[in-house]
Amino acid sequence: MIRILFVCHGNICRSPMAQFVMEDLVSRCGLSAQFHIASAATSTEEIGNPVHYGTRNKLAQYGISTAGKYAVQMTKKDYGQYDYLIGMEKRNVTNMLRILGDDPQGKVSRLLDFSDRPRDIADPWYTGDFDTTYNDIAEGCQALLNHILETKNL
Repeated sequence: MIRILFVCHGNICRSPMAQFVMEDLVSRCGLSAQFHIASAATSTEEIGNPVHYGTRNKLAQYGISTAGKYAVQMTKKDYGQYDYLIGMEKRNVTNMLRILGDDPQGKVSRLLDFSDRPRDIADPWYTGDFDTTYNDIAEGCQALLNHILETKNL
């Protein structure tokens, strides 16, 4: 089983968007049984809150539901429970490493590090631009899935 944890600051915009986009991708490939996909925050600011309405609305355009998802915080033990710990931007990665302490197995990266154009994914909480965030996340999730399919022989 491939275990992926997507991480952003609050776990209400970008990381749940990535979680549900990736779940949709693997489902359409018939690989759902081979993946466990989740998301978490580096901060405690939004713990227990539902997915932001902007993310819910954007994903609903593609028939993707976020029902039942509430913000949780990443913990140090997540390192042993996931194969990939994926931040949305450099600041997320810095905060993830603060929580984890270290990354001896090289599990931590940004989502778009798997794409042809590595870069940060802007936080729509601040930009209000859920379209660009969705496009970047869709690009990154497809690139991550391609990487996994190539390296894990699924």
